Amino acid sequence: MSHPEAAQVPPAPPTGKPRKAAFAAWIGSALEYYDFFIYGSAAALVFPKVFFNPDDPATATLISLATFGVAYAARPVGALVLGHIGDRVGRRTIMVWTLVLMGLSTFLIGCLPTYAQAGTVAPVLLVLMRVLQGLSAAGEQASANAMTLEHAPEHRRGYYTSFTLNGTQAGQILATLAFIPVAALPDEQLYTWGWRIPFLLSAVVAVIGYVIRRTLDETPVFQEASAHAAVAKMPLAELLVNHWASVLRVICAALIATVSTIFSVWALAYATSDAVGLDKTGMLWVNGCANAVALLAIPLWAKLSDRIGRKPVFLFGALGCAVLIFVYLWAISLGSYPLVFAVGVLFFGVVYSAANGIWPSFYGEMFPASVRLSGMAVGTQIGFAVAGFAVTIAERIAGGDGANWMGVAVFSAVVCVICAVAVATGRETHKVPTAELGLRPEEAAGRPGAAKQSAAV
Repeated sequence: MSHPEAAQVPPAPPTGKPRKAAFAAWIGSALEYYDFFIYGSAAALVFPKVFFNPDDPATATLISLATFGVAYAARPVGALVLGHIGDRVGRRTIMVWTLVLMGLSTFLIGCLPTYAQAGTVAPVLLVLMRVLQGLSAAGEQASANAMTLEHAPEHRRGYYTSFTLNGTQAGQILATLAFIPVAALPDEQLYTWGWRIPFLLSAVVAVIGYVIRRTLDETPVFQEASAHAAVAKMPLAELLVNHWASVLRVICAALIATVSTIFSVWALAYATSDAVGLDKTGMLWVNGCANAVALLAIPLWAKLSDRIGRKPVFLFGALGCAVLIFVYLWAISLGSYPLVFAVGVLFFGVVYSAANGIWPSFYGEMFPASVRLSGMAVGTQIGFAVAGFAVTIAERIAGGDGANWMGVAVFSAVVCVICAVAVATGRETHKVPTAELGLRPEEAAGRPGAAKQSAAV
């Protein structure tokens, strides 16, 4: 189901606003993923004793980690809906409303009754709020990535789109920093009111992000398509008929997010379990410092990809993670905090950032503008859904005491190899003109003005 009229839309001129778009994507993603990731810390450290039966700690931990994955299961549904809307009505609309939905659902988590107060009603309400978080996150990154990619100069698309992921890392840092003083509270205060504070702060987060994103202009690519009535009437149908192979490739490559969930959630729970006994606050500092290093590493890797290509940088990150996951979990099993800190920063802060900073441009460049948001949203969110439940799978592999950490490392490494194969067999896109992205060679050759735009930018 192609749209011949879409191919006749003149290429949009350079906007001069890539920095503003990148900043809006960065700040919005930071605020939104602060909300999303405080749940991960709470699921590992607090929720097993607050929302589930405390008489069975092992089962409570398993179920708590499973609720973390519920949001990832909801994300493909959100991607289908929000991706379709974003390709129909614009990128900015989705960016605004995903932030509002995330802020509201996160704030309400901080208001929920506990298991002791409401019994099984408490975890049911918790899961419902987590589902709303997942629906919001499904449209956030895809819309922000499309926004920055379509505003960016052609030779710097990797750099500018990396700010979306840089914002995500900043959100993880904010979430970790919010929980460091909370985790240091005496248990009685932590489990009664202390854990609620980071969630309640999301009300402020949502207001700030809403104000910032309301001032952002729609992308010139989408404005041109709207002006020429060339917006796809059924983006999902066009996507699945004409671009299914790219969707499948993105799904497989997006499994790299398994590294993030294993590092940020399962490894945190394992390290602070009775079997290892590392300090909660100390492990939160590992996560926080690794994410701080990632803030610097992500744009540097992205700039490198603008010079040498997306594929070699992504492949280095994916295969490097396949190796370092063994070293990191081994360091945790030894209970050596200095070793855990050093390997954690190298593993997650530097090597994982090579893949993590590249995918916003690489995935977006696989699709034409008419289905770009849908393609990124559907492909990434299905892959991320699997990654979200990687925490639950890892818990089952490792056993209640985490003794089989080697099995978790093997599982994670296999996933990284799958990602690497998907990327290695794909098309290199860093030098393809923006007007020709996602098009077959014969379509690109016949597109009016494409070569002119490429030369002008």
